Amino acid sequence: MAEWNVSHVNLMDSQVWLQGAETIDAEISRLHAEAPLDWFEEPLPENDFLQAGPGYWSVVRHADIGTISRNPEIFSSSSGITITDTPPEFTEFFSSMIAMDDPRHARLRRIVSKGFTPRVLGLLEESVQDVARNIVDGMSHLGSCDFVTEVAAAVPLKIVCDLMGIPDSEFSRVFENSNVILGIQDPEFAPPDVDFITALLDAGADLAALMGDVAELKRGEDGQDLTSILVNANLEDDQLTSADLASFFVLLVVAGNETTRNAISWGLKYLTDNPTQRDLWIADYEALAGPAVEEIVRLASPVTYMRRTVTQDTILGKTKLKEGDKLAMFYLAANRDPSVFENPNAFNIRRNPNPQYGYGGPGPHFCLGAHLARREISVIFRELFKRLPDIRSVGEPDTLQSSFIHGVKHLQCEFTPVRSKN
Repeated sequence: MAEWNVSHVNLMDSQVWLQGAETIDAEISRLHAEAPLDWFEEPLPENDFLQAGPGYWSVVRHADIGTISRNPEIFSSSSGITITDTPPEFTEFFSSMIAMDDPRHARLRRIVSKGFTPRVLGLLEESVQDVARNIVDGMSHLGSCDFVTEVAAAVPLKIVCDLMGIPDSEFSRVFENSNVILGIQDPEFAPPDVDFITALLDAGADLAALMGDVAELKRGEDGQDLTSILVNANLEDDQLTSADLASFFVLLVVAGNETTRNAISWGLKYLTDNPTQRDLWIADYEALAGPAVEEIVRLASPVTYMRRTVTQDTILGKTKLKEGDKLAMFYLAANRDPSVFENPNAFNIRRNPNPQYGYGGPGPHFCLGAHLARREISVIFRELFKRLPDIRSVGEPDTLQSSFIHGVKHLQCEFTPVRSKN
């Protein structure tokens, strides 16, 4: 057994992520310099229903995460994507295919990828602009607002719900349940007088029930949303079970909604703090939209880490790993690796190349929705710059207490109010 590292910050401690960006960046720089692959104690779970395990390897180097991601037969996902162990059925329900290995993972990914074809994405992209326009219309007269709740959260929520054919009347239900699932470590989102496990199960069960109701309405119909495509597949091997469909919906709500909203939220903060970069983008928006979005996602790294479990004794770099060892691939740290990114803590929308891991590392678990997420981020900032060119964040973001999601709960913004177009 490796010795505990007690001299460096433990990124698995959710309290660390409340210390502010400068402190976190400084600690990550120390890890790169002194402990890029080291053994840490698992923090005690903040509830009585889970127990701390034997420890984990903290992986912060870009190259190491690339190696792990490309070799799923040695570095498995099926034991869970968070460091704390949970019952297998619990892990599978809340993580769907990202907590699976092949062949199950390959089959499920092949089926759900039907919703991410160029044709389906083309239909969605047509609506992204309308969504962005309507959102800005709804807040442009205010002069100030909570950017997270009024703008950043509204964009991906609408797109994800449209993708799955969820009616507008259920948006708040989806939003509240997703906050519970990903924000359960944060007192603001943990339901009062309900234990950790019950809160998660209740939120997941409510989303599953919603998906079941929607799926039933779509059976036998010719809708173009992903739920219709999945429940009306002609081949048995192309159909998902009700449980698989519910689990996938939970994953999509979490991965497609929460992560994109946090990238958009951090994006406004980075653009406010770096006015020269903001001016560059506004001056040549279309040409710089691609690299600017990549840079926002690199620095934001909305999913802080993913776990893998070693299936056999192996060596990573020069470090010997044992079968059963847990590894935490800290994407946020890899995206600040000084051996890959010059001046890694700087926001530079002209950064090239930018091999960031904000959508996961290379390999079979790379994010299916990366293209759509990039589109959402690009379109909302185009609409904001066009309609509210002086919009800026005010004060520091109210960050999520979580080691898993690099989240923003609230971020105030100000701008010169204008009349909506409606």
